[in-house]
Amino acid sequence: MKERRPASARSPAQALFRRLIVINGLVFTVGTLVLAVSPATVSAPVLLTEIPVLTIGLALMLGANAVLLHRSLAPLVALTALMQRVDLLRSRDRLAESGNGDLTDVVATFNAMLDRLEAERSTAAAHALAAQEGERQRIARELHDEIGQSLTVVLLGLKRAVDLAPEELREELHNIQETVRGSLDEVRQVARRLRPGMLEDLGLIASLNALAADFGEMSDAHVTRRLESHLPELGEEAELVVYRIAQEGLTNVARHARATKVELSLCRRPDGVVLKIADNGRGGPMTEGTGVRGMRERALLIGARLTITSPPGGGTTVRLAIPVRPERN
Repeated sequence: MKERRPASARSPAQALFRRLIVINGLVFTVGTLVLAVSPATVSAPVLLTEIPVLTIGLALMLGANAVLLHRSLAPLVALTALMQRVDLLRSRDRLAESGNGDLTDVVATFNAMLDRLEAERSTAAAHALAAQEGERQRIARELHDEIGQSLTVVLLGLKRAVDLAPEELREELHNIQETVRGSLDEVRQVARRLRPGMLEDLGLIASLNALAADFGEMSDAHVTRRLESHLPELGEEAELVVYRIAQEGLTNVARHARATKVELSLCRRPDGVVLKIADNGRGGPMTEGTGVRGMRERALLIGARLTITSPPGGGTTVRLAIPVRPERN
């Protein structure tokens, strides 16, 4: 097993800096001693009055060397910090390439590598999410067309059975009929969540209203909606991303937040459109599971910025900022 470096251990950049200081200091010290004892010195033998001058000169050389090396290696410290915190789901975290001296090429190469990795991840995520949406649509069609139709046939058969059954059996058959009807409604709701047909037919605002209504039925929390109707054109892909993130956000509130109030808003801003899901639940530190990382991947697909804040006891706020191209007059 690979040993973990202690927290007090020096970073690679600090170790390199110290080694260079020691080597250069040793070279300068030896050079000064040679100069002091050789016939080429200011005087031979060295006078007591010349020793302070040589000492000051050595200190100045070491100090200047340390300052120059520290400034030259500073980008390595920043580069190491970026390597430790970089996350491809939180894009555009880069180092400035100017003012880095000899390390400009290293910084530029690292930034280019991040650009390439983010582009490859975005492409892979787009294919994966497209396959996921296709599978959801297939399952939704099977639920609606096969299971839904089968349950409808069962309901019609039960209706005829209730009409023909003796009086003592009608109540029991009627209870079975209501159970089947409830199952049919659940199948339709599942199919609607898997494939938001309303998004294609009636648009994003109507779909979000229906989503909020469904959430209100399965949760005790009161939902406040602020959905502006006059919004810039987002495009089909962006609208699907907004819908899925709102769906995941409301689902997380119902499962984990223990909230009594939820606000769902979609508003226009000077730089684009902002979706916000805010609740008054328990908040606190959160572990980013599959659902949250899926939200971040969807946001990257359309170049949007997703932020999640969850202070202890202060509820959770999910904010999606979608950039929109300026409208031409």
